[in-house]
Amino acid sequence: MTSSPASGTSSPARTRLLETASAIFYADGIRHVGVDRIIAEAQVTRATFYRHFPSKEDLVLAHVEQRDQQIRALVTEAFRGTTDPEALLVMMMAGIGEEICGPGFRGCPFINAAAEYPDPEHPVRLAVQAHRSWFRQTVLNLVTAAGCTDREHTTAALVLLRDGAMTGGDLDDPAQVREHLMRSARAILADGRKTE
Repeated sequence: MTSSPASGTSSPARTRLLETASAIFYADGIRHVGVDRIIAEAQVTRATFYRHFPSKEDLVLAHVEQRDQQIRALVTEAFRGTTDPEALLVMMMAGIGEEICGPGFRGCPFINAAAEYPDPEHPVRLAVQAHRSWFRQTVLNLVTAAGCTDREHTTAALVLLRDGAMTGGDLDDPAQVREHLMRSARAILADGRKTE
């Protein structure tokens, strides 16, 4: 399996394949979706598919990497002009709250992909882990800048809160999950600033 760039210069057919596959994978899962369906819905030939993605696994990897890049870009853009680390953490959690209340929300695409690729050495699982490592480091940097004394615990609690909200937003009332997410995030941050 080769890792191909998820963004940058790309043919219209490759872009269409990736966008189509990403929508289908997110809505219906990855493993049971066949290449034939993706080819039909993207309106490309089989030869075009295999020219851009030597296997379905390459397409899945590109899907995960593209989603990671999109989230990193959204966070970078959202953080422009704001330097208060606590405000940035709250903003990040609010963005997660908005996502879980959005139409067609089906949980975290990374947790979903990890559930379908349990081998920790599989390239898809490694791409999921790369995203989680970036997210955890971003939270840790902000928690540290916000002056939290128990940085590791505060970071772990916020990551767990995010994971729970992404799952709960799919299974429970998203509006209530968003409300609890925000209240809990603020409580975790307040607790993290307490001195021992």
